[in-house]
Amino acid sequence: MKIYTLWLSASVFALGWCGAAAAQTASSAPQDQAKAGTVQEVVVTAERRSTNLQKTPIAATVLTGADLVKKGIFSVDQLQFVSPSVTVNNFGQGDDFDIRGIGKGEHNTQTGTGVVTYRDGVATFPGYFAEEPYFDVANVEILRGPQGTFSGQNATGGAVIVNTQNPVIGGGYNGYVQAHYGNYDDSGLQGAVNLPISDTLAARVAFNGEYRDTFYHITGLTGDPNVMQGSTRISLLWTPTSSLKVLFKTDYDYLDNGGYFGDALVNPTTGKLNPTSNMFNFANNYETYAVDQFVRSSMKVEYVAPDGITFRSVTGYQQGRTGWKGDIDGTALATPNYIISESADETLWSQEFNIISPDDKPISWILGAYYQHNQYYFPSFDIGVPPGGYDEDLKGYNNTQTVAGFGQVSFNLPAGFQLQAGVRYSAWSTTNNTLYYVPEYSPTLNQPQNASESGGNVTGKITLNWNLDSKNFLYAFIATGAKPGGLNTSVYNYPSPVAIPAPFKQEYVVDYEIGWKSRFFDNHIRTQVGAYYNDFQNFQVSIPLPNNPQFTTELNDPSPTKLYGFEASAQAVFGDFSVNGGLGLEHSSLGTFYAEDARVGVGGVCNQNTGPSSATCINLSGHPQTYAPAVTFNISAQYDFRLADGDKLTPSVNFSHISDQWATLFDNRAAGDYLAPRDILGASIAWTHADIVATLYGYNLTNDQYVAAVLPPIRLAGAPRQFGVSVMKTF
Repeated sequence: MKIYTLWLSASVFALGWCGAAAAQTASSAPQDQAKAGTVQEVVVTAERRSTNLQKTPIAATVLTGADLVKKGIFSVDQLQFVSPSVTVNNFGQGDDFDIRGIGKGEHNTQTGTGVVTYRDGVATFPGYFAEEPYFDVANVEILRGPQGTFSGQNATGGAVIVNTQNPVIGGGYNGYVQAHYGNYDDSGLQGAVNLPISDTLAARVAFNGEYRDTFYHITGLTGDPNVMQGSTRISLLWTPTSSLKVLFKTDYDYLDNGGYFGDALVNPTTGKLNPTSNMFNFANNYETYAVDQFVRSSMKVEYVAPDGITFRSVTGYQQGRTGWKGDIDGTALATPNYIISESADETLWSQEFNIISPDDKPISWILGAYYQHNQYYFPSFDIGVPPGGYDEDLKGYNNTQTVAGFGQVSFNLPAGFQLQAGVRYSAWSTTNNTLYYVPEYSPTLNQPQNASESGGNVTGKITLNWNLDSKNFLYAFIATGAKPGGLNTSVYNYPSPVAIPAPFKQEYVVDYEIGWKSRFFDNHIRTQVGAYYNDFQNFQVSIPLPNNPQFTTELNDPSPTKLYGFEASAQAVFGDFSVNGGLGLEHSSLGTFYAEDARVGVGGVCNQNTGPSSATCINLSGHPQTYAPAVTFNISAQYDFRLADGDKLTPSVNFSHISDQWATLFDNRAAGDYLAPRDILGASIAWTHADIVATLYGYNLTNDQYVAAVLPPIRLAGAPRQFGVSVMKTF
């Protein structure tokens, strides 16, 4: 079901510089003890246990709550500016998150994500409701490469794990409150408090709210274009015995994004590309509306048996509604006049069980089982081309389901070697019970779709680790990942409907990777370097139907796509000075694959496997993956000036570079496919006085004007320059 939701970057920075709770309370993630003025060790939970990042065979960027503050990370969009090989293309209530060029390439419920996001151990909505703000967060783990053993399906590119702050039993009444104000009348308030209830029970309450004027000056606009968001979280931790722990969390979010605005890629009067210097000023002729509302509840129960074996259950229930109205031609012209007005209800229930052995034995292991059921219901859905003249409507249900079993075993070998082997079997299914219809031509063009598709796959990872010494860790592995197939939807061809295209296959990726993690200068510098080679098969892509090119169908690239690259990151601390950075270099190349670009002409025969090549039937062999920049680079630095009265002054600077990208596989500059490089500079200066921190901040200080994403025939702009002040008090 094509859900063409759009996005413009929201206020991604204002709360970030100084608004995350982890600046004022210790992270819930354990850290190794280290000397003051050196790099602190961090942990990852990617393998269902807490492990030292420097001793774990995985490419990852881990950000503590304090890191989110320093780097200005308030939403998922900003992760692309702090981690190598990451791009996030925000199309509204749905995001396309890609790591190493692999992720979600189509904007519909049938195409699964390639990067799965977990919140407090629960896999979240796969694509919708992705703009949930980061507040009172303990840490964020960005895992690069397929995570087929533990994350399973929809992790072909990687996974993101978000852990929020937990209550602390015996921790007393403590927390923080923080307010900010910036340009665009951007104002917000957030905070959290720990509530000790008894010797075995504690609670934590956190909240976040923001109002911001729109970035845009649009004539002909109806509706309220400004951003209004409110979120709250209630957490309970109960430990009746030293062996049993129960953690319950409930989040509620109301996210009014005002509307998602995109102007036309090509000026309809001149036939030329619109300049990027004027992306925030244009006209449209349809009401704008964009609201997400959802509730997520999770319960994590852990029991540690006398022999050290841990039994864990993680239950998740999520329910939400996303609604959107918008002008999807990016002009105020009477012709063309394309609009969308839709809402979708989603209910997601999941259950995972783990049995985990102690990790201090020569052989350690993990066993697990997983179940997920996801239902989409469409109470209203309309694409008008134009509205009132030809409306493509949809009503009905789409259900998806996954059942999986997995396990991993680790063998400690002589001379510091370790062998790990993990495997997962997943069975998936998807079912449509929908009616596609055109009211103006009903029942002539009524087309019910009652269809289902199912399949299964085996994914996993085999790793050889080598602890060369206490400062050097090397690894090599082969990992696999899969993304389920799905159902194509109905297309129309007046005066009668055409056959529904066949289902598309699941994607599959094999990743060969080596890495080296080390420490230098008495732990003042910590580094991670690695190289990977991916054989990516059955890439899911949407192209025009050869015999009906005004409509698209989703199919698979018949030839393997090759992706390979190099990544490096480093963190350094010398006393009061700290700096860290990351670099990603990547090359991607499609196999032989023929398709027509309906924007520049179609006609004749164009078989995806054999062509033949012509002016309209294009051989995409050698073209790069979409949204796969060849170079990603980020660096940040700060220095703490210790003042005589005990105060502290901390200037900080952040810079990120993402090289040019292509928005479609056709690499057509004239049609607007080329996305220029983006360079984002941010800075802040924070004054700490006792339990108060006041910060002046700025994001995109050079006001880099760039196209964040393309959804032909419109483009979407990245956030402009923002600046302001925030004040936080801890207690």
